[in-house]
Amino acid sequence: MTATNPPLGTANALPTSSEIRIYVACLAAYNSGHLHGRWIDASLGEAHIWDETRAMLAASPERGAEEWAIHDYEGFDGAPISEWTSFETIAALAEFITEHETLGGKLLAHYGGDLEDAKAALEEYCGEFESLEDYARDLTEQTGTQIPESLANYIDYAAMAHDMEMGGDVFTIETGFQQVHVFWAR
Repeated sequence: MTATNPPLGTANALPTSSEIRIYVACLAAYNSGHLHGRWIDASLGEAHIWDETRAMLAASPERGAEEWAIHDYEGFDGAPISEWTSFETIAALAEFITEHETLGGKLLAHYGGDLEDAKAALEEYCGEFESLEDYARDLTEQTGTQIPESLANYIDYAAMAHDMEMGGDVFTIETGFQQVHVFWAR
């Protein structure tokens, strides 16, 4: 293939890890053996994505280019994107990830890209802990039940955490070392 407008370069540089972008390619050029497309900042909204796509198609080496496809993406933290994901969906996912950062992207990945399920999960968010065991300890302490010091060493918070997760009561998302986000799985 002949590269007439490669995805890398000064104007269309590869995005940094903190940017949420898609690479939209011209299919007429691609089918003719040319790489032509551009990286587009998805966090700027659907209208911006359409404007940039139209401009990219207008600059295509193939006359009358109209068809496009998403050939790459970055910054979606595991949220699934296909060649034909609508720009409306792309913009909505980018907005959610911008608002909730890595946790938002991982929630979307957990729910297979279903934005409504990911939003609903936030209503069942318990917080960030070093481990699920720490959450089990915190939950026990929140009940207000005073555990006698002579019995405190007999409480197995790791087993409680394991049972909560294996029983389907909670699920976790890790965003880093000792960054465990806990959600009730209702």
